[in-house]
Amino acid sequence: MDEQNGKRSRSFLGAGLALILVVAAFFSGVHFGSLSAQDTDLQSGILSLFSGTTAAPDDEADLDEFWRVWNLMDEKFVEASSTERISDEERLYGAIQGMVRSHGDPYTVFLPPSDAEQFDEDISGNFGGLGMEVGIRNGVVTVIAPLPDTPAEKAGLLAADAVVKIDGVSTENMTINEAVKRMRGEEGTEVVLTVYREGEPDFLEIPVVRGIITIPTVKTEQYGDVFVIALYSFNALAEMKMQEALREYARSDADKLVFDLRGNPGGFLQSAVSIASYFLPAGEVVVRENFGDGSEEELYRSSGKTLREFAPKEMVVLINGGSASASEIVAGALAQHDVATLIGETTFGKGSVQELVDLPEGSSLKVTIARWFTPDGTSISEGGLEPDIEIKRTAEQIMADEDPQLEAAVAYLKGDKELTQYVAATEEETETGE
Repeated sequence: MDEQNGKRSRSFLGAGLALILVVAAFFSGVHFGSLSAQDTDLQSGILSLFSGTTAAPDDEADLDEFWRVWNLMDEKFVEASSTERISDEERLYGAIQGMVRSHGDPYTVFLPPSDAEQFDEDISGNFGGLGMEVGIRNGVVTVIAPLPDTPAEKAGLLAADAVVKIDGVSTENMTINEAVKRMRGEEGTEVVLTVYREGEPDFLEIPVVRGIITIPTVKTEQYGDVFVIALYSFNALAEMKMQEALREYARSDADKLVFDLRGNPGGFLQSAVSIASYFLPAGEVVVRENFGDGSEEELYRSSGKTLREFAPKEMVVLINGGSASASEIVAGALAQHDVATLIGETTFGKGSVQELVDLPEGSSLKVTIARWFTPDGTSISEGGLEPDIEIKRTAEQIMADEDPQLEAAVAYLKGDKELTQYVAATEEETETGE
């Protein structure tokens, strides 16, 4: 982490642990113009709120209209009987939220102190809620990935489910922040999600009991000479847990590896680069970062922490629609450097880079600063990564704990390069529209 001007910033990749995120933004400066005594006091409060940041007013921004509306709300607005008057700080945060929403990027968010603290807990591995990653896709609140062994997974929620109602309230035009607040609640209480799932004739009503979530970072299995490592998040614990799993693999008698990134929504950029470095020679490009301003793109390269004599003879990376961001970086790098074969389904397609900047009063700004590309220059945002071999897994198979994708990966590494029975099943599902 870099320390600059009293701020902590972190490069962060991920669709966002959206059960704790708020859709908001950073109000970087105010042109105060002619202010009343009350406004002058407010100005001092705002500047103290962001003291230590670059908070000089933008001379080109005419915010007279903003202050007119602010004062008109003071003068005319009457609260409903059940509504308490909000504080000036809450009004300021509301203005910040509106400003950032106008940029149209669901991944750029302002986190007030309580949400910033919750976010730090989430990316460190523990948080409360339903246990799923959500984002905005085509303007709709959408499940990116339910985490394993969580209330969301146990209730039957799946990647790509569109949440159309929360406890009967429509999510149309609802922000991630609003959706998150409705889904969060006391442990043991129930929330009912109305879900649209492709292939289902009717909306599904899915009750989920809220719980305390512990993110399981890594899980390992072995099938003869094939070792399986499932990585569920590129969080702060990911590299350490991955090292432990690779030591387990090295001590086994396996010489082939399945790296399962299905349902992994992303995390820290550095975790992605470090983990890719176990499989790539030093100097190989892992990801290209493009800032979109004409400046030279930044290349993140492997540090070459390879497994040497323990390197797998063959490797498969499993992907699906819940594989996003850092998962796509690693999968793309290993595939394009001919280290691994991609099996499964097309990934989510989240190709932007966020920087997390901590502000002095406890708030944070998670802001999109760049777009990223695979080593050969492919933009993941444009449709995601396609697998080398497409094998689908239906909702029915997931609920029945059947896993044709993992079976196909193991069979492939054991010598069945055609995977006829698995590919045929996928083609049949496509033809029948399932």
